[in-house]
Amino acid sequence: MNLPENTNDRLDLWAQIIQQASCKTIAEIGVWKGVFAESTLQSCPTIEQYIMIDPWAQLPDWNKPFNVTTKEFESVYNEAMEKTEFAADKRVILRGRTRDVVNQIEDESLDFVYIDGDHTLRGITLDLISIFPKVKPGGIIAGDDFTLNPWQHASEFEPTLVCPFAVYFAEAMDLPIRALPYGQFLIEKTDAPFQFEDTTGNYADLSLNRFSPRSVSRVQQLKRTIKRIIK
Repeated sequence: MNLPENTNDRLDLWAQIIQQASCKTIAEIGVWKGVFAESTLQSCPTIEQYIMIDPWAQLPDWNKPFNVTTKEFESVYNEAMEKTEFAADKRVILRGRTRDVVNQIEDESLDFVYIDGDHTLRGITLDLISIFPKVKPGGIIAGDDFTLNPWQHASEFEPTLVCPFAVYFAEAMDLPIRALPYGQFLIEKTDAPFQFEDTTGNYADLSLNRFSPRSVSRVQQLKRTIKRIIK
């Protein structure tokens, strides 16, 4: 796949990739207020089905700042519905966690998946493993917040570990993965072997050893957790 050369932001980047790949069936994990869904549906009129996966509910075991109150989540959900109402005939709403609703999607039916949900280690693990069988051969698994800094939010919140876990997942599945601008990643479900291509030049060191001494104990704990998951 040839990547777009000129893009304005992540929305433009994925719109160009989706159109280039002629993706018709799309799923988004972590819709929130519907910004990505609205932009993608407007930019890519050839999309035939857009599956929106999100609990839109306060979760007792999700320690992230977007875990707002039930009342706030209803407002967020309503905003997402309003933003995408123009494409109501294309959208499919699956309100729940990925693992709880994924069986409503046929195996090997998706051309493109965009993961922007629970960025904790547990969350990205469950999202990637759960959605993988639903992607067609030749399809794309993409995602947001592929950041080298796991302390994306204040220290009281769980770290963000989309990076490096997405790379480890691609290696385990023997698939190529690319780091893209705007903190994005792209995994192709092809016959090509695992390779990590850094198109940005920012991901030379994926290890967890790069953090300051004050973070060592937390990093060691994260490394042990990742090893348990990968085994």
